[in-house]
Amino acid sequence: MDNNEIKPNAVYTTNETQKLLKISNSTIKRMLKNGLIKANKVGGQYRILGKEILRLVSPKVEKKAVKSYLNIKKKIVNKINKW
Repeated sequence: MDNNEIKPNAVYTTNETQKLLKISNSTIKRMLKNGLIKANKVGGQYRILGKEILRLVSPKVEKKAVKSYLNIKKKIVNKINKW
């Protein structure tokens, strides 16, 4: 794997993606679970296209993640306030 360049059509493992994005294992799992990064399962393991990794570092994705976080936070606060 070339750490200097993410190739849009290359296929990456979750470990490779984690290293490229400099995130923890739990963060990559959370991103996959929440659909913030699209991946295909092959033989029980996720495979991620380079273009998905590149999309993640775009400003649009950050805005979507913030919006998603704020929606979840709002639901939790509302639920707590009902108690």
